[in-house]
Amino acid sequence: MSLPSQIPFVDLVAPHVEMEAELLDVTRTVLRSAGFIGGPMVADFEHDFAAYCDAEHAIAVNSGTDALRFALLAAGVTEGHLVLTVANTFIATTEAITQAGARPQFIEIDERTYNLDPRRLREFLERECVFDARVRRTIHRRTSRPVTAVIPVHLFGQCADMDPILELAERFNLTVIEDACQAHGAEYFSKAENRWRKAGSMGRLAAFSFYPGKNLGACGEGGAVTTSDDEMARRVRMLRDHGQAKKYYHDIEGYNGRLDALQAGFLAAKLRRLDGWNQARREHAARYKQLLAPLAPALTLPHVPNNSRPVFHLFVVRVADREGLQQHLAGAGIGTGIHYPIPLHLQKAYVALGYRKGDLPITERAAAEIVSLPMFPQMTEAQLRHVAGAVADFLAPRKAVEAEPLAAAAARG
Repeated sequence: MSLPSQIPFVDLVAPHVEMEAELLDVTRTVLRSAGFIGGPMVADFEHDFAAYCDAEHAIAVNSGTDALRFALLAAGVTEGHLVLTVANTFIATTEAITQAGARPQFIEIDERTYNLDPRRLREFLERECVFDARVRRTIHRRTSRPVTAVIPVHLFGQCADMDPILELAERFNLTVIEDACQAHGAEYFSKAENRWRKAGSMGRLAAFSFYPGKNLGACGEGGAVTTSDDEMARRVRMLRDHGQAKKYYHDIEGYNGRLDALQAGFLAAKLRRLDGWNQARREHAARYKQLLAPLAPALTLPHVPNNSRPVFHLFVVRVADREGLQQHLAGAGIGTGIHYPIPLHLQKAYVALGYRKGDLPITERAAAEIVSLPMFPQMTEAQLRHVAGAVADFLAPRKAVEAEPLAAAAARG
């Protein structure tokens, strides 16, 4: 077998070819029943996904952005509130905040994991806020705005350090909403509870995206809110369906945010394979680390704390000359990605928030140096070695990865 001339950043064709018969069966079922919106296909997926996440409820919606927005609205976040989160995430995180009427307040990240740093969160709450015990509300001193929620983003498929975040949220009466849009199946060991917890089961609510490139991706748009709070689940269900408690009885003004039955059927079929796909990602990540370890310190590999079982939605490395590495890999037929080149506090969309370059130095340094290497479950040993060899050729041509000749690697598949 010859080595593929191109290694895509993500392969969305292979899993769908692999599952073609199952996906066509779902399509036929939907076409023959005309059950396009709601119905048993959606309900069955919600039941299965809630169980997968160790949550009582999963409410399927039409995007991860809607999942975040509905979670915030259900939790009572509204005009004038401050919501704490990070700036190195996709803009959907903050779109949901502002579209709920609130204002994002950015907290610095942990330089090793790129997730919300609980120490910086504590500093912000203790130094810049005051807790009014009479009304059990935290107030930001400078703006006098109430701080009502925190959104830890489980970035790149790894959970944020949730124990201290949850402890601070309890102390300052904040609602925790997990942004688990990249973390389907990721786990975190809670010392406070002495057990592993699934992403989507730790906050009061959590939001997932089923965008096609996710670990669990639809064949189009999709998302879900998970929660074990019955009242939160009831509110999200109304919000996604025009505020209806039942057909034509509108308790609130809501949105059209439902998930199509066809996408729910596709997701249910894929959910049965998710653990296997995630395990393949973990194995690929381990192999990357073996191959790329000799390139340190020129190349920084993903850091995985002992209390984390990530699912490697992305395999993100850090290098000083990111553009040079990307160009070199492109010349070798290897796709890459950047997540995310401009942190949100420096985006034009958020000029009005008043942030300036230098306000979040760790976030800014990371944003200038991180690059995502190819990562998908169907990667082969030959592809992994080809990527690692190309990275080594750029960073250390005379050392490091002792790659076999590519033809020999390809022959082994």
